[in-house]
Amino acid sequence: MGGAKGLDVKDLRRRADKIRMHVIEMTSEAGSGHPGGSLSSADLFAVLYFHVLRHDPKDPEWEGRDKFVLSKGHVAPVLYAALAESGYFPVDELLTLRKIGSRLQGHPVKGKPPGVEMSTGSLGQGLSMSCGLALAAKLDKKDTRVYCLLGDGELQSGQNWEAMMLASHYDLNNLTIFIDRNHLQIMGSTEKTMSIDPLAYKLRAFGLRVISIDGHDIKKIIKACEKARSSSSPTAIILNTVKGKGVSFMENNADFHGRSCKPDEKEKALKELTERMSSW
Repeated sequence: MGGAKGLDVKDLRRRADKIRMHVIEMTSEAGSGHPGGSLSSADLFAVLYFHVLRHDPKDPEWEGRDKFVLSKGHVAPVLYAALAESGYFPVDELLTLRKIGSRLQGHPVKGKPPGVEMSTGSLGQGLSMSCGLALAAKLDKKDTRVYCLLGDGELQSGQNWEAMMLASHYDLNNLTIFIDRNHLQIMGSTEKTMSIDPLAYKLRAFGLRVISIDGHDIKKIIKACEKARSSSSPTAIILNTVKGKGVSFMENNADFHGRSCKPDEKEKALKELTERMSSW
């Protein structure tokens, strides 16, 4: 299930950079969007949609599918790019991002396009939804796994911690939480805005199994997902990433949290990503 599933590591790296190129193109065409956090999580999306998730683009409502919830809904471009590359809808549609009448809104809407499991964007709520999906699967005795991506700045919202208590209390070992730890949010450094450290200790205190890895290392992402699948408790995977990863002038630059590239920046970004993709 899930077109091209089982790609090797080199292919997954190329797929991640192709997703990054889509992000640059679609946000530049829209003249708005959130490219920085989309680029930092592209490697995760390549692994999920082309190696880990059980899903079927030809049958988005397939009963046996795993479910992915994008809690930090502002990075919808990376989700749309992964869905299009997987075959849920034509790649050409990506350029309609944020346009009137488009299915590709600035934040995901359930079922629009197909493959979007939850409407998200109000930060702090996606994990609660994911807990509900995971608990429902347990009650229905289904082997569905639920995956949820949070932003690190999003952890400043208290509802996340309530959801973690629920996940631990109900032994939701079919739930995997990813945290895109790129250290930047719209106001700048997460540490200066409101520190969430010591993050791993806090997550463990809420009953989660914690795995901290390089969020751009494909092999480590795959291995962490395998460990989560065999865990007896809900798992949180901290992805240590670089905001704007893959484009030199966007890396660690909070300005690109919510700003698209200008025409000259777009060309430079696409050139860098093309060279990067061919190097794998």
